[in-house]
Amino acid sequence: MTLPRLAAALALGLALLTGPAAAVQPDEMLSDPKLEARARGLSGELRCLVCQNQSIDDSDAPLAKDLRLLVRDRIEKGDSDTQVLDYLVARYGEFVLLRPRFNAQTAILWTLPFAVLILGAAGIFVALRRRSARTGAVEAPLTAEEKARLDEILTREG
Repeated sequence: MTLPRLAAALALGLALLTGPAAAVQPDEMLSDPKLEARARGLSGELRCLVCQNQSIDDSDAPLAKDLRLLVRDRIEKGDSDTQVLDYLVARYGEFVLLRPRFNAQTAILWTLPFAVLILGAAGIFVALRRRSARTGAVEAPLTAEEKARLDEILTREG
């Protein structure tokens, strides 16, 4: 096997190992493919309350399984995606959403990154302006007396 092929195979293997592993078991899946697709989409938006940085779709925690089953149950009963999410938020709070909704409680969460970015850009702009003001100052040309003195020093040393 050539080196490029070996590197490509290694990269592919690492990519497959680092991808998320869906924890949905076959016995949890709905028989209707459309409903199952909706359930998988919703499960990807909900945070595992045990793992906290995984969706319930990727988590093997027992609570995540219970939430996956609850989502599927609500979908089978005819709830819309919004109704399912609202039900879970009412029961577990806004934290259950991986992407919290924009409201008064989460406004700082959504605006802080942009504020930091704007403040950082403003700081860089001010620093560059100050630097250019210091280095961009034009020095006064030498007077005739200074030129004569410089010529004298240069001829003496050179």
